Amino acid sequence: MNRSELVAALADRAEVTRKDAEAVLAVLAETVGEVVAKGDEKVTIPGFLTFEHTHRAAREGRIPATGEPMTIPAGYSVKVSAGSKLKEAAKGN
Repeated sequence: MNRSELVAALADRAEVTRKDAEAVLAVLAETVGEVVAKGDEKVTIPGFLTFEHTHRAAREGRIPATGEPMTIPAGYSVKVSAGSKLKEAAKGN
């Protein structure tokens, strides 16, 4: 399912216009991005998903073409975890 299909499904189920569904989806994505970017809290949609800011330590890697060792600098990433209801849905229950 792509974004436009998701917007159409949300609009149909919530009985709102596609424009309204698109606006809500855009604001949700923007809000989650802002909270995760701050890094001081996580966003949890109970039973569905959790988004959190994580730190990766510097580590050693290898250049694939030459096999030479290299240092991969420390950085930040996003961890997304599935909630219990989403896990059950994935099992087909």
